[in-house]
Amino acid sequence: MATKQNLRHLLLTGTSETERYRPIPRQGDGPALPARERQTHGKQLLEQLRVVREESRKQPDAKEVLALAGPEGLVLEFTGEPGFELGALSLEAIRSGIELLNVREVNGVTMAAVFVPDGKLQHFERIVTGYLSKESPSGEPKRKALVDTISSIRLAHLQSLWTDEQDELPPADEGCRFEVWLRAEGERPQTEATLEGFRRSAQAAGIEVSNSVLFFPGRMVLTVQCPLRRLSQSPSLTYPIAELRRSKELAGFFSALGPADQYEWVADLAGRVHPPSSQAPRVSLLDTGVTRGHPLLSPALEAGDLHAIDPAWGLSDHHGHGTEMAGLSLYGDLTEALTLQGPVRLDHRLESVKILPPDGVNKPELYGAVIQQAVDRLEVTAPGSPRILVSAVTAIDSRDRGQPSSWSGAIDSLTSGDYDGVKRLFIQAAGNTRDQDRHLYPDSNQTDHIHDPGQAWNALVVGAYTAKVALDPGRYRGWSPVADQGGLSPSSCTSLGWAPKWPIKPDIVLEGGNQAREPSTGQVDYVDDLQLISTYFRPLVKPLVVTGDTSAAAAQAARMAALLQSLYPDFWPETIRGFLAHGADWTPAMKRMFPALAKRGDRAKLLQCFGFGVPSISDILWSAGNSLTLVVQDELYPYAKGGSDSDIVLRDMHLHTLPWPQEALRDLGAIPVELRVTLSYFIEPNPARRSWKGKYSYSSHGIRFEVKTPTEDRQTFRGRVNSVARQEEAGTGKKYVGDSDRWYLGPDLRSRGSLHSDRWTGTAAQLADKELLAVFPVSGWWKENPRHGGWLKPARYSLIVTIRTRQVEVDLYTPVLTQLETEVEV
Repeated sequence: MATKQNLRHLLLTGTSETERYRPIPRQGDGPALPARERQTHGKQLLEQLRVVREESRKQPDAKEVLALAGPEGLVLEFTGEPGFELGALSLEAIRSGIELLNVREVNGVTMAAVFVPDGKLQHFERIVTGYLSKESPSGEPKRKALVDTISSIRLAHLQSLWTDEQDELPPADEGCRFEVWLRAEGERPQTEATLEGFRRSAQAAGIEVSNSVLFFPGRMVLTVQCPLRRLSQSPSLTYPIAELRRSKELAGFFSALGPADQYEWVADLAGRVHPPSSQAPRVSLLDTGVTRGHPLLSPALEAGDLHAIDPAWGLSDHHGHGTEMAGLSLYGDLTEALTLQGPVRLDHRLESVKILPPDGVNKPELYGAVIQQAVDRLEVTAPGSPRILVSAVTAIDSRDRGQPSSWSGAIDSLTSGDYDGVKRLFIQAAGNTRDQDRHLYPDSNQTDHIHDPGQAWNALVVGAYTAKVALDPGRYRGWSPVADQGGLSPSSCTSLGWAPKWPIKPDIVLEGGNQAREPSTGQVDYVDDLQLISTYFRPLVKPLVVTGDTSAAAAQAARMAALLQSLYPDFWPETIRGFLAHGADWTPAMKRMFPALAKRGDRAKLLQCFGFGVPSISDILWSAGNSLTLVVQDELYPYAKGGSDSDIVLRDMHLHTLPWPQEALRDLGAIPVELRVTLSYFIEPNPARRSWKGKYSYSSHGIRFEVKTPTEDRQTFRGRVNSVARQEEAGTGKKYVGDSDRWYLGPDLRSRGSLHSDRWTGTAAQLADKELLAVFPVSGWWKENPRHGGWLKPARYSLIVTIRTRQVEVDLYTPVLTQLETEVEV
């Protein structure tokens, strides 16, 4: 029976009123342009285009060496001016078949590779000729905004398609595994013909090609093994390539440190366990397998729920890591479960897909495709079951620095429903810092960035903090914990240093254990006292093992998500993800890392280290009398067709009138209160590196929220939201952001990625008049790239709103419940 402090969150329906936008023309100055002498600059570009035309007519063998042109066109490389933005998006002309392949930055200079079909080079010759001889209505040279940004034009080479860091480019004759991103415009039969043609050419050239293929908007991705030079020796190979990247290697798993045998404790706990129902939510472990014979795991793990990517690998855990994840996903840190008395009711189940081989490492493939295969196996066996996918497998490097990859893009595709129409919750470990650098804590954490695929927008990415600082003085005399209580775990990577256009990761942090410093050498090492206890994969040898790091944190997050899903079966994956962030907060130790938190720049650093903080399981699961949580699950159509087929405009805005305890709040008067709002939605990915803003943004759409200020009426608030949306759309002007000074993060900082959470503080009397919230779209590639038809799709979102006061005797819950009456879904 729920108590006053154990009340169910209220899931609302029918709160939204849909309104259409009233767009206005974009205004504002364009990007800065380099100073050009018109005639000199234009003639230089025309001469460069003449050279391009002459070189493209040379013998085919010369073309092959340069890897420039296939039988259907050539690739041009446009170079910008240092310190200025190349007008890359304006280089594309879809009706002429001219396609922007990729945009990259080399030593501060923007460079773009553009595919030009045979006979279409004159498109650029006409642009430059018009620049030289014609004026726009404003009196400027025609197409000045594009032509002045171009420093040079030349035929591209294979390295022009390289979109990883330049220092990752291998020597031409060194064997290497590459990700090949092929152009995939047109209908599916056409793209499949392109794929098969590439496979045939690669086989003829002696190039090993992966069986796995990932499909993204306008792109197909597969891996090849060969020297770079071999790729450049056949036009039929280079013609369809849009990008080349280095393939990823997997991180090693953590060694297990064995604790004293505790068979009696395990037997006691196993005797108190009540198994979950067959319909309970599932935590799906994508790891090294799980040992089902462990007495603490078998009640929640059926034999039919064990799978492997390759059946020849077997189904049981060959390493131990997957079984450690399983114990934490089911019970949390076993230190508590083993020592407490009383029954233990399991409300969720386990299932496992072994995605790593027992010997050696995986044949290098696209790891995003491996994840997709794993999910397919689970859902064929138990279709429709509510499940939380969790993985601690990451790349060994962090070179992406927030940029989407094929791996993170595949996770975003799986979660958004773009893959097969099903939306899913995916929990991903942030990745671990290098062992040898942990004596440099916390500097090493700030420079070791979250590992691929932890930049996935839709995944709940979990870093690690620690509350473990107590050491046995008899065993560890003179040793000291590396991290303070409540601080960043020594193992946890961060997104400090990522560009502000990328999401802030991790999203949350959970216990990942601590390490200790040896007094005589100052070296840092794992010690049992500062780790977590979980299940060992060889229970006949010992049933328990110490574990930790970000994989342990991710497993505990999966457990929290499963408990919430079990209690609220109607919650969407977007809602479950949103709640884990919504119920989180920062510890005092976290705030001490960045003491100048009056500045939002330091609050950004707080987010980049810790996400939204440590989730409280009680806040995630329950409301209370003085802490009321309202939940809205809805969808809107972000875009509609404007005046032409290529003109896509913003469409719907939702105004939510929430049931608000206005009378109770006004009675509290000047008592301090907090309003927390979290908006969670999934985007469809577009991970080709053509550009990361404007027309070719990575996310299919963006959604934002705004809350009415106490002094605004409905009409004024509606107008402000329209203005905010248009200003963000245009990227110009100063936004009017209401009472943004009372929001801790503010509209700019909270709007990165697809999980937005912020808190407002003020008096109860002020909060009484903030019952109206707006949810509205901003731009994305669905809008700016209409040929894929994404603008026709609706966008789902979850909105979580909590009102909280520290006065525990206050009852905000009952007045709202009374308002809702039979409309509340419980």
